[in-house]
Amino acid sequence: MANKLTDMSKIRKVIKLYCRGNSKQFISNYLSLSRNTVKKYISFFELEGLSLECIENKSDSELEELFCLGKALPVNVKLDGLYSFFPQMERSLKKVGITVAHMWEKYIALHPDGLGSTQFRHHYKIWSKRVNSSMHMDHKSGDKMYIDYAGKTLSIIDSVTGEAKEVQFFVAILGASQYTYAEASISQKKEDFVRSVENAMRFFGGVPAAIVPDNLKSAVTKSCRYEPEINETLQDLADHYQTTILPARSYKPQDKALVENAIKILYTRVHAHLHGKEYYSIEELNKAISALIDSHNRRKLTARPYSRLDVFTEDEKQELRALPNEHFEIRYQSFATVMQNGHVQLSQDKNYYSVPYQYIRKKVKLSYTSGTVEIYYKYNRIALHKRNYKHYVYTTTSEHLASTTGLSRNGAQRDLSNGQRRSIPPLKNISYILLRAERTPSRLTKAVWEYWVLKRRQAGRDSLEPVSGRWTLKCTALKPYRKF
Repeated sequence: MANKLTDMSKIRKVIKLYCRGNSKQFISNYLSLSRNTVKKYISFFELEGLSLECIENKSDSELEELFCLGKALPVNVKLDGLYSFFPQMERSLKKVGITVAHMWEKYIALHPDGLGSTQFRHHYKIWSKRVNSSMHMDHKSGDKMYIDYAGKTLSIIDSVTGEAKEVQFFVAILGASQYTYAEASISQKKEDFVRSVENAMRFFGGVPAAIVPDNLKSAVTKSCRYEPEINETLQDLADHYQTTILPARSYKPQDKALVENAIKILYTRVHAHLHGKEYYSIEELNKAISALIDSHNRRKLTARPYSRLDVFTEDEKQELRALPNEHFEIRYQSFATVMQNGHVQLSQDKNYYSVPYQYIRKKVKLSYTSGTVEIYYKYNRIALHKRNYKHYVYTTTSEHLASTTGLSRNGAQRDLSNGQRRSIPPLKNISYILLRAERTPSRLTKAVWEYWVLKRRQAGRDSLEPVSGRWTLKCTALKPYRKF
């Protein structure tokens, strides 16, 4: 049996027969051991520089520690210098263009009497296994969902130009059951990435305790071993579904080994079946992928009498948290400075929204969805508006305006109403036109004040008629502007 512990008496016999000049093939046949096992013990005996007397004097426990568990440090000076070189070599190999051959040449330059290239590679492999050991991960039901993009892309045909367009292949897998979801998406941008993650949770019918993504920019803004900076949009998704984002460590594929292996399997069970077929929309391609994924989940696991779907249905589905009723709505971010008139521009729509006058000339953050616009200053929300998609439109909340600045719409209405009560016929017509026009408060008040200036300059009620006509024309010309 592979990796079965060899009896210490057989190890003693291997060394004795070898020291008597018997061949490895003879020792293998005589002791009923595999040739590789005999080679391993003899090779270790020679490299450690041991003698037959030393082996005879050691107890079985000492031999087991020496031959089966191995020793952390080499015993001779030559190997000591070699093993002390390996930590520097490991770091250097991570650089572009550096190979093991280059590092062996550097080692020989430092140690002219050192080991040859073959032994150098052999010992580095042994050292690397000791240092970079991996731990088996036990996955709990409903604990983690692993997500990643496949390296190989799919393609769809543009129905207009007839050209093939590459699309990404997204894969998600639950840890305990290995229940798998996959879909094609247009790109790896954060909008497509977040939508794919949400589709995966909707497919599973529940929310895992944590989501483990790779370190792509759509998931991690700044990677760090201890405190990675999560992309704001992905964090908003996690907050909406009340879960946690736990990015895998950089250059540590074993942190998401499940999804890495799932991608390899899907290359044969999905990619191979889609190869050579033409699809003219992302929906058509995803429909074909869905059928293949369903077949994959229903297939029995290797050497097991159950499938991924069976384990998911019986064990893991009930451990997932319930989905919220509302789908996640992607929130976009932008920054702007509050203008002197108490409004801030949303450059995406080319329109303006009011904020409290205390924040004039302050830099604020606009967080907007398809329906609302929220404005924040130092993490505090200072304004909330319904989103308006019309260009060059001002949306104003009256409470945001300063009462001492003359920018109050109510003040403009009061001025016009006072003129109406004084029974000035032309003013009644002007007030109706101005108020129905629904101009910005500043423009409306400005118009009122200009009217009173003209009124004072002209004597008598009859002389107000031409002014009234002038105002009618002026207000009509202001139609391109809308209410804030």
